[in-house]
Amino acid sequence: MQSPILSKLHPSSSDISPATAKTMLAQPVQTDIPLPQSSPSTEDNLNWDIKPLTSKLSSYSTISSNQQRRRRLATKSMPPSLALRGRQKSISRDIGHAACETYLITRLTFKLLIYLGVGYRWMTRLLALGCYAMLLMPGFLQVAYYYYFSSQVRRSVVYGDQPRNRLDLHLPAKLDEPKPVVVFVTGGAWIIGYKAWGALLGKQLAERDILVACIDYRNFPQGTISDMVEDVSQGISFVCNYIADYGGDPNRIYLVGQSAGAHLSACALVEQASKECREGETITWSVSQIKAYFGLSGGYNLTKLVDHFHNRGLYRSLFLSIVEGEESLKRFSPELTVRDPSNKDAVSLLPRIVLIHGTTDVSVPPEASKTFASALQIAGAQAEVILCAGKSHTDLFLQDPLRGGEDELFDYIVNFVHASDTEALAKAAMAPKRRRLVPELLLQLARWVSPF
Repeated sequence: MQSPILSKLHPSSSDISPATAKTMLAQPVQTDIPLPQSSPSTEDNLNWDIKPLTSKLSSYSTISSNQQRRRRLATKSMPPSLALRGRQKSISRDIGHAACETYLITRLTFKLLIYLGVGYRWMTRLLALGCYAMLLMPGFLQVAYYYYFSSQVRRSVVYGDQPRNRLDLHLPAKLDEPKPVVVFVTGGAWIIGYKAWGALLGKQLAERDILVACIDYRNFPQGTISDMVEDVSQGISFVCNYIADYGGDPNRIYLVGQSAGAHLSACALVEQASKECREGETITWSVSQIKAYFGLSGGYNLTKLVDHFHNRGLYRSLFLSIVEGEESLKRFSPELTVRDPSNKDAVSLLPRIVLIHGTTDVSVPPEASKTFASALQIAGAQAEVILCAGKSHTDLFLQDPLRGGEDELFDYIVNFVHASDTEALAKAAMAPKRRRLVPELLLQLARWVSPF
């Protein structure tokens, strides 16, 4: 089912005039943050059926707000020499971490080249990727400066015991009250995904009072598809259980995945729902804690994509190595899982699902989102697909955000997340337009040479 980009699920910022927004801001706003056991008003407004949290395991020590406040006060009262020494240790730690990750990436790159062998398709894609990155470099450098030097970014928060079990937190400027949370899983063809790829989205959503957690996960050949799904699920679990310690609202968590990240997050979501339907399963988070899932340019039926990826340069032998063999294609195809009648109870637990795809996407055809949405609807889930006319695989995630200005998709997500918060909607209506980071000429050239 095709849905218009500006759905009337909630008031849109474009419908709020500046005068009305000022009036809304002037009115007193009650912020009653419900406990997980209470009946949430937000979900009633959006007709969501929220199940109670099945169970919650704790393996990390929580830090109270009073402890955090005392630490901040202690830091302020430090002698200058101790404060300088602390900063030097922090810089040394960052350099050491960067060196370790550089070594890891280099080692994995050489290992990946062994899998790839020599082929003209991937070589031309690699050359195109280099040109693409160079054309967008003016924007990448600005985002990198924010990522490494902004006090609003908490990099490499540990969520598990594997090497890539880290996530980045992009915090709003003011954490005066619990903020809604977006958990973002980046793409990268299951090979070159990295949490820093979500820095631009994190920055722009944080400017709209939304806390963003960008999850990193093991890529191939460091891990295969089951490792990636496990990492993503563990990262979501950490956010669900501990995001309150960082200023997030555990009752307002939204999941967003892009490209391969959309596939992995959909797998994690469906797998978690299946676990909750089986007796004796130990779980650390529940799908009821996810208010909605947004899938950007994802592929959800791998059996239909093997040949397509092969023709695009992701060779069949390599892809089958990533997904643990041809026999695992069905297991890691959320669309096929949803179509299975035996999974009907699990499908009923899924949150609202919004699939977004560009009509000119050649990396993953838009039919991938159409057929998945259809399967979900037939199985009884709340699902819709938004087709963005003339948009490519990377327009929605890179070129459009780097272009700045107004963006219907970005505004749609912001308004969706803030649907129950009148004050936040008013602030979004008055917020300045996003700044352009790359000249239009370079954006057009990058779109022309893009390997995606």
